[in-house]
Amino acid sequence: MNTRSEQLAAFDRLLTIMDELREQCPWDKKQTMQTLRHLTIEETYELGDAILDNDLEEVKKELGDILLHIVFYAKIGSETQDFDIADVANGICEKLINRHPHIYGDVKVENEEEVKQNWENIKLKEGKKSVLEGVPNGLPSLVKANRIQDKVSGVGFDWEKPEQVFEKLKEELGELQEEVEAKNADKMESEFGDVLFSMVNYARFLKINPENALERTNKKFIKRFQYLEGKAKEAGKSIKDMTLAEMDVFWEEAKML
Repeated sequence: MNTRSEQLAAFDRLLTIMDELREQCPWDKKQTMQTLRHLTIEETYELGDAILDNDLEEVKKELGDILLHIVFYAKIGSETQDFDIADVANGICEKLINRHPHIYGDVKVENEEEVKQNWENIKLKEGKKSVLEGVPNGLPSLVKANRIQDKVSGVGFDWEKPEQVFEKLKEELGELQEEVEAKNADKMESEFGDVLFSMVNYARFLKINPENALERTNKKFIKRFQYLEGKAKEAGKSIKDMTLAEMDVFWEEAKML
């Protein structure tokens, strides 16, 4: 691993390159925070994929891409005299120190849950009007549900045991089934949302990240279906012309792999 001085030298090198690109490259000169935004989101998802795949070489590359974006935004901020990379770094340093009084102050904590509760209480003292104020509106719904539940848990609004959450999930499933039988489309959608929200809550109690769990299943399904497509092609058939029984043979093979 690199020494601290080598790490700082590498970061200084990146800052220098960013300065040069911003001055000399036609593409880099044109970019704004607005034009970079969707690219940053894309890079974040690519990092997430690499983490789920446990591809550490790819994680390293994607972290580099995100670091570039951070430096890029800071460079743009410095050009308008609003902030630079030092302001960004010092800002997060001050936030971390302020929100970790059990490390940088005299507060005592017993476990992770007390740390999270302190964190949310400190944010309220900083001027936040709601513990949910920090949940971005643009988050994917599954991720947002998890963050909402995590945040309210931090101030004590939570179930006590996983068994209680599971009972709530069964209750929500029963209510969904009632609306399915009644064929009420609007209420079916509402109750289905309640089921998903309860599932996310149950996952949290089981220490499972629901987004990661669902993405693992997505990846697993894609691999198995592509195996099925490959086998169909080898047999000179089209998927749509195969019977379910034929497809199931290859599907079971894929599962064994």
